[in-house]
Amino acid sequence: MYNLVMKDLKLGINPLFFLVPVVLGALMLIPGWLYFIVLLYFCWITVPNTFGQFRSQNDLMFTSMMPVTKTDMVKARVLVIVILEMLHMLMAIIFGIINIRLYGEIPNVFFGPYPGFWGLCFVMYAVFNVFFIPMYYKTAYKFGGAALAGIFGAMVFAGLAQWIGIQNSYVSDMFNGSGVHNVALQASLMIAGIVIFIGLTMIAYRIAVKRFHKVEIQ
Repeated sequence: MYNLVMKDLKLGINPLFFLVPVVLGALMLIPGWLYFIVLLYFCWITVPNTFGQFRSQNDLMFTSMMPVTKTDMVKARVLVIVILEMLHMLMAIIFGIINIRLYGEIPNVFFGPYPGFWGLCFVMYAVFNVFFIPMYYKTAYKFGGAALAGIFGAMVFAGLAQWIGIQNSYVSDMFNGSGVHNVALQASLMIAGIVIFIGLTMIAYRIAVKRFHKVEIQ
């Protein structure tokens, strides 16, 4: 499986998409912006282009000729998705820390780049994964509908979360007010987001494996 992951990272993915998280992560330096957008660029740009490249390379047929199981094929591809997501997340967090250093005294209308917000971003990616991955592995070839479903789910979650954060004073206080100075609260929110991300991604993986075993590779 390690070799499958490295195949995708070295041969399947355009090196440009390892730089995209750095460039887009810098958008975290815009003061008072809607920072969910920075992470959504993964869904909007990286996924469609990467999976389009896999298809143009006839990667499915090539990989199926290797001495690997379908389960390993799914596991490796899910790991690649997670690696790219974490790369986007890491760069956004780094620039988010710089943002706090620069604009810490400026009040945020939208969620500020604090640990609780990153917990929500993990959940947003989990929602994307639970839609995209199982739908993609209905065919393991057509990705457009799966990507649209994942993007829609992620955007709805982000929109609802942000709307609640603006409308509800208690939630606003947790993510932008006095709650940002509560280390235990912020850590709990981020850890909860990570746990949800792992859980939903594992569910997506298991469903994808079951579906992929029914696919006849031609």
